[in-house]
Amino acid sequence: MGILTKIMTTAAVATALIATSASAETKRIAIVAKALGIGFFEAAAKGANEAAAELGDVEIIYTGPTDTTAEGQIEVINSLIAQRVDAIAVSANDTDALVPTLKRAMDRGITVISWDSGVAPEGRQMHLNPSSNPLIGNTIIKLAADHLPEGGDVAVLSATTTSTNQNIWIEEMTKVLPDYPGINVVATVYGDDLADKSYRETQGLLQTYPDLKAIIAPTSVGIVAAAQAVTDAGKVGEVNVTGLGLPSEMAGHVKSGASQSFAIWNPIDLGYAATYIAYELASDKAEAAPGAEISMGRIGTVTLDDNNEGAMSDPFTYDASNIDEFSSIF
Repeated sequence: MGILTKIMTTAAVATALIATSASAETKRIAIVAKALGIGFFEAAAKGANEAAAELGDVEIIYTGPTDTTAEGQIEVINSLIAQRVDAIAVSANDTDALVPTLKRAMDRGITVISWDSGVAPEGRQMHLNPSSNPLIGNTIIKLAADHLPEGGDVAVLSATTTSTNQNIWIEEMTKVLPDYPGINVVATVYGDDLADKSYRETQGLLQTYPDLKAIIAPTSVGIVAAAQAVTDAGKVGEVNVTGLGLPSEMAGHVKSGASQSFAIWNPIDLGYAATYIAYELASDKAEAAPGAEISMGRIGTVTLDDNNEGAMSDPFTYDASNIDEFSSIF
């Protein structure tokens, strides 16, 4: 009996050692959203899980704060550091505020990248832009101008005042405004990526600027709220809502005419690419350095610039001709 027990114990220890070894080889990659409950980031999480399934030795931890604040993300990241994850891929609510916490993560050997909305260079190893910033900036103003041949007043409904990506896109949009004569940007307001506040800010724009012809919302939360506010105000056909949004959330507004067209990259691909890059870096299969080419799996490769930033792909325009096809996907 003692011999049998000893054999069983030895087998159990061996099994435990094998399990521990397998566990040690699995890379735990945390995908940190700006906030939970936002369709864009949920779609990105789907892509992250696709990458994990393809890679085979990856566990995805999808997390984020309940609201779009730097403080909320810092709390989440501190928890991830305590869990000793292998990599953190974050879409930042603030360019600079996360840096000290993310530096502490890197000091402890955790791979850190930002994606979608960037972190200052000292707080990450590289940043993945969904597209090129100049191209996005030109796209969002062109989407409005294409339906205003005579020009007109346009307003911008953004996310938060500190949102890295929205601020850069608006800046790039402003640079190319001279290419669109007659387009007059009358205001920029901020809905903090909250549906109710974005709705109220849109109401304010409609009241303050009675001749408004278009609202550009470079945020998936803001564009839906703006389209609904325009619809409720009875201004469909008078004010065109455009910007960046999800087909599944914008399909009804395209069909109603509240939005003639809008653009977005595929957030599923973005989550997939961010995960793949984090894995390549955490596994020492690639290094984040200027000029480096890092695999993004089925998406291709990303080439880093002097700031260790790279772009995934061009944005894509959605309208009545293709909205049904894509709204069933994301």
